[in-house]
Amino acid sequence: MKKHQFILASSLIFALLFYNETIGINLALFGLVLTASICYFFQDKFTDRTHLMLVVTSILSCLAFAWYGDFASFVALALSITFLQFKTHERELKVIQVIPLIFINGFASIGRIFMFKQWLPEKKIHNNFAKKIVAFVVIPAVFLGLFFIVYSFGSDHFSSLFTDYTLEIDLWQLIVISVLGFYISFSFWNYWIPEVCYEKKHLLDNDFSNTDEIESQNTFSFLDVDFERKSGEITLVLLNLMLLVFIGTYNYEQFFEVAEKTNLSSDTHERVNAVIFSIVMAVGVILFYFKGGFNFDEKAAQLKRLAKIWIALNCALIISAFTKNTEYIAFFGLTYKRLGVYLFLALAIIGLILSFQKIIKQKTNAYLFNNMIWYLYGTILVCSYFNWGNLITNYNISVNKGVEPRFLSSLNFNDETRRAYFLEHDYDKLFVDDPREGDIQEYQEKSFLSKPLYYKFLKIHK
Repeated sequence: MKKHQFILASSLIFALLFYNETIGINLALFGLVLTASICYFFQDKFTDRTHLMLVVTSILSCLAFAWYGDFASFVALALSITFLQFKTHERELKVIQVIPLIFINGFASIGRIFMFKQWLPEKKIHNNFAKKIVAFVVIPAVFLGLFFIVYSFGSDHFSSLFTDYTLEIDLWQLIVISVLGFYISFSFWNYWIPEVCYEKKHLLDNDFSNTDEIESQNTFSFLDVDFERKSGEITLVLLNLMLLVFIGTYNYEQFFEVAEKTNLSSDTHERVNAVIFSIVMAVGVILFYFKGGFNFDEKAAQLKRLAKIWIALNCALIISAFTKNTEYIAFFGLTYKRLGVYLFLALAIIGLILSFQKIIKQKTNAYLFNNMIWYLYGTILVCSYFNWGNLITNYNISVNKGVEPRFLSSLNFNDETRRAYFLEHDYDKLFVDDPREGDIQEYQEKSFLSKPLYYKFLKIHK
């Protein structure tokens, strides 16, 4: 199939799935169609395990959206299919470039649609195809239309055979859906990559290409390499000492100082936020000093040693925050935010490990970003595949923490467990008008294509 055929076929499928429907299973089906099209028509371009992994994650993300239909599964679906398309056709570029290209094409496609020479086939038609169309379709259609008009004036019954019915089609909605489907299909199959992405792709390489030249480069024009190296050593010594003091005061406030119960939640979140920002800045320090020459400087052994100590101390800070968050969960129960803290701390640890590997393996700064984009993508997949609302509900009920009815009703996809708990504790009478039940009923009244499968199999509450 040619590019314009992919665009038109995808647009037609999109219109059939979304006409007179809202977003639901139809989006998952459309995602599966795109994934299957890539796998079937471009299987010769599948050269490594990354392609197989992206095919699997694309299918799983579509199934996750078909079941949950929430924002996390939507992002997972969109990224999985876009990454698969990108890795299949643009193997020279890095996946991290996909994110800006999505936004660029979001605007560029509006104008590029009208550049017909770029995506429509040439006007030359071979094998007498034009003659066949004229002879077998156009000429008979013209005569048929003319004689239909004549016969319609001569017989009301003949005319009524073709006119006494109406098609219940919302023409305006059909036009909007068709245009939207064409826009999405065009952006997906005929995306545009600026030349600068190819010209500057070397800036995103994981390894240095000109080590001899980089080794003699300095960051500041007014400082030579020796002064800059010494400045880095002094900076990291001071930062390590300050971090040691911070770790001491941080752990004292968290584990030994008595805090008011009313302020415990806000204090914990503020301290965790401080840890997260600290880790981000810590990685920034590593990227600043080891972006070039010091990776290969034989005299920078002390600087590298101090940087490794800096990373180790930041890991210790993360462990403290992890421990405190676990203690906080044991005292108050699970919430989405507390699970999110684990998530951010895990990503912070991964970032520090990659920073450590960058130093010992003498990698570029792009090495960190190229690898972190995959871990972020994996995090989105994990968030979209699991029923966290039901996990929180079951845990809190088992430990009898965080089981307030209104809180349980605010969680997603926990309805069977929540209903059973309400009935057991006679809460059901207090929540006859529970807004969650109203949302469930609204979803269940939608057509099959417009609702997540979760609500299809959820029993109606009586």
